[in-house]
Amino acid sequence: MSTVDSSTTLAAPEPHSEPHQPAVQFENVSIGFDGNPVLHNISFQTTSGEMCILLGPAGGGKSILLKLANGLIKPDSGTIRIFGQEISSLPEQELFAIRSNIGMVFQESALFDSLSVRDNVAYRLMQQKDPEEDIDRRVIESLSFVELEDAIDKFPAELSGGMKRRVAIARAIITQPKLLLYDSPTGGLDPITSTTIIQLVMKQRDVYKGSALLVTHRLQDAFILATHRFNRQTNQMERVPGNGADPNTSIMVLREGRIAFSGSLVELLRSEDPYIKEYLE
Repeated sequence: MSTVDSSTTLAAPEPHSEPHQPAVQFENVSIGFDGNPVLHNISFQTTSGEMCILLGPAGGGKSILLKLANGLIKPDSGTIRIFGQEISSLPEQELFAIRSNIGMVFQESALFDSLSVRDNVAYRLMQQKDPEEDIDRRVIESLSFVELEDAIDKFPAELSGGMKRRVAIARAIITQPKLLLYDSPTGGLDPITSTTIIQLVMKQRDVYKGSALLVTHRLQDAFILATHRFNRQTNQMERVPGNGADPNTSIMVLREGRIAFSGSLVELLRSEDPYIKEYLE
């Protein structure tokens, strides 16, 4: 990523909630489709300001877990709390207020082909009927954050895959949500572009101190996020001092709808579990 003047980016807000308050809390959550179980008794919590990286083979239920956290689907059993509020039994109308505090970066970006970059990023604000001058200002701020101000008048068909992901991130962060959900943000991208996207994810984590769940199939993504921090002065990511790991980044591995591992990167690398050792190899 090129270096930009940090004064043109969004101002970092104060932390959203009290330290150690769970941002996401699953308690014995299970769900299946057409008689086929997908997630089995999932229990975990992510504290405020923490990023939890979800790893595991395809079909393990990672994307379903994100949809549950966003209230897009309901579990068959168990409870889900977002910043302390139970959502698994809320009616759709009451979920709108919850989702206003959640930003979602969908797999393959999920941009509206008929809308310009400006209107894609502004979509939620337009739905809220915010004043046009406020929308324009916040769109510029969000696009500046992902370094795509020059693409504001383009349409998705004119963008590369990496640019589309950056627009999707700009759309997700425009309301400065308390929680971000990333569904395979580097999927299908080349290694260089993937690193750019991961740097933006890291920038969001370290500048805004928000909470996040991130699904990825790339171990490299998890290792970079767990061992690096974003330096706002240099606008670059750098290694955690002493070859350490970021304390606000945890890792969870799903296997056939169950939690096979949950903990820090150091604990993951030291695991003697045969499945985890094989997965890492």
